[in-house]
Amino acid sequence: MKSEANDNTRAIQRSPHPPGSILLEEKEKKKFSLKKHVAKNIKQTCSCSASKAKDSLFGFLPVLQWLPKYKLKEYLLGDAMSGLIVGILLVPQSIAYSLLANQEPIYGLYTSFFACIIYFLMGTSKHIHVGIFGVLCLMVGEIVDRELQAAGYDKLETHGSPSLDGNETLTINQSLTMACDKSCYAIRVGVTVTFMAGVYQVLMGILQVGFVSVYLSDSLLSGFATGASFTILTSQVKYLLGLSIPRANGIGSSIYTWIYIFQNIHKTNICDLITSILCLLVLIPTKELNECFKSKLKAPIPVELFVVVGATLASHFGHLKEKYGSSIAGEIPTGFLMPKPPEWNLIPNIALGALSIAIIGFAITVSLSEMFAKKHGYEVKANQEMYAIGFCNIIPSFFYCFTTSAALAKTLVKESTGCKTQVSGIMTSLVILLVLLVIAPLFYSLQKCVLGVITIVNLRGALRKFLDLPKMWKVNKIDTVIWLVTMFSSAVISTELGLLIGISFSMLCVIVRSQRPTSSLLGRVEASEVYESITVYKDLNITKGVQVFCFEAPLYYVNKHSFKSALYKQVGVDPVLVASAEKKAAKKKEKLKKKEDILESNIDEVETVLHLYQEQMPLHSVVIDCSAMQFIDTAGLNTLKEVVKDYTNIGVRVLLAHCNMSVKNSLRNGDYFKNDEGTMMFYSIHQAVQFALYAQEQEDACLNGSAV
Repeated sequence: MKSEANDNTRAIQRSPHPPGSILLEEKEKKKFSLKKHVAKNIKQTCSCSASKAKDSLFGFLPVLQWLPKYKLKEYLLGDAMSGLIVGILLVPQSIAYSLLANQEPIYGLYTSFFACIIYFLMGTSKHIHVGIFGVLCLMVGEIVDRELQAAGYDKLETHGSPSLDGNETLTINQSLTMACDKSCYAIRVGVTVTFMAGVYQVLMGILQVGFVSVYLSDSLLSGFATGASFTILTSQVKYLLGLSIPRANGIGSSIYTWIYIFQNIHKTNICDLITSILCLLVLIPTKELNECFKSKLKAPIPVELFVVVGATLASHFGHLKEKYGSSIAGEIPTGFLMPKPPEWNLIPNIALGALSIAIIGFAITVSLSEMFAKKHGYEVKANQEMYAIGFCNIIPSFFYCFTTSAALAKTLVKESTGCKTQVSGIMTSLVILLVLLVIAPLFYSLQKCVLGVITIVNLRGALRKFLDLPKMWKVNKIDTVIWLVTMFSSAVISTELGLLIGISFSMLCVIVRSQRPTSSLLGRVEASEVYESITVYKDLNITKGVQVFCFEAPLYYVNKHSFKSALYKQVGVDPVLVASAEKKAAKKKEKLKKKEDILESNIDEVETVLHLYQEQMPLHSVVIDCSAMQFIDTAGLNTLKEVVKDYTNIGVRVLLAHCNMSVKNSLRNGDYFKNDEGTMMFYSIHQAVQFALYAQEQEDACLNGSAV
């Protein structure tokens, strides 16, 4: 660090005006009338015209805008190819993910079919695939299982009671009358959760509260997905081993599931275990080959479909259920069921769980759509995406479907196989329709362990996030901690609480970081007007008698004490302590003067104490760099006034630099500028330093009895 004073002083003496006194005339603010503003908005909203009705219709159904402009020769081949490939991959996954949601396989196919059609009509992203997503299936399954237990179906199974048909009723726990069996009640719960999640998402679109997704950072979502993947893996292990164990629910469900598994490990079905191992040996290497050669392959190898077909044939002709007791998918009907509304009386029980599902589904959909839109150079509308994903849940909930959102794995396949527009989704739905009308019954003998293996293998991407931890730690340690906390809480405690804990911890980190932000003294770079931190860079010039302090956070009630203590510590002069010492020394001097036998040497010692701080630190000005202060609240303003008062009492002036308009308005409205604003606030640090030197030169000249 170097000290500079003479050069600045010469520049000051040559200047006809006080340095830093730049005058800018602010634009006159337009008068805002709330009454006129509200009246104008009401008029625009309530007015109706043909053009407005057309715009509203086209905005609600974007397909009416882009489909007439569809370039058949240029787009059709890519859309058809990508839709066909995604449909082939989606068939086994739809059946497998139904187990996660605690539903029958046919409902997974229904869900994939309707989601593709509705997003084709309402979506604005050309590339994302909306359908079954593992994490949401898990969350739906947990709510379904909780409601099944509350309704007493676990007790019904335990006592071996027969299934109930539509003409029989049974009272369980003296409170619930059931008119359907367990699978029927499970889908009633599932569609009610889906309906409420869709309602939440549409309301978020109407109220334009898309900002909620801002609080779900990338590290939080990634940690949540990885933690939920552990829970998914845990829930599928029982199928791989062929065990019949109760599905744990609530806090610590994953731990209880592993306890049940080890308690029943001796009951493992050897046939299911061997089948699972064989499927893993086929699926994992082939999936890795798809990843390694995805740039060379025109389309990924649909190994899951081959495994499902081969396993179904082996199970059927080998009579694995009859000989070895393997658990199979069972009868999968063809066609569609008559639509039916959700169970309204279940809404109070599932409303809170549906909210977390809605937020996660929306956040994932919007983030993926924006990512691929940016990559391919077009725009998506976040609010319209909210409507689209909301109606992808509301309408299918009447057709025995469960919750959907954008799915990253299928989206990547869709993009890499030549997708051009949303027409690709129609091609995918046609493949699913073919399965629903013709092929579905052929999966009767498919073992559930095969579906479990497919689900687990598709978790590889989320589990690989552990490999990114060292790089994440180097980039940002706090984001890494947020990732770990969210992951562990989602995996060990529960998915819903894990999300809540992750959001709370993330917000706490923001508060803590703003409560104790970085602060430092600044020095001037040689031959420039740039000021940088003296703790980071070498050979910076420190102006004699002037300290420049930078506080890298808003100044508000949370960090006001941190601001003051950091300022006094960094500058090296605590005005409160100096003023207190000065008062004590003055009183002592007065007492000594009253004594007639006072020694001259004692008086000298007292005078030395009075001016001790001036000898230690010849400070006359403190410049506060406000460039990193986004705002300042009432508590922060009062703290700043206290700092100015304390330093003024000991003869040190406080100047502000780089204040944005929000801070300026707060200072003006709070009567901070008792004197001329131009002598207390400056547009740059260098101007403030020049003015400090100029003002001190004037004061010194007055004391010496001469004018400059």
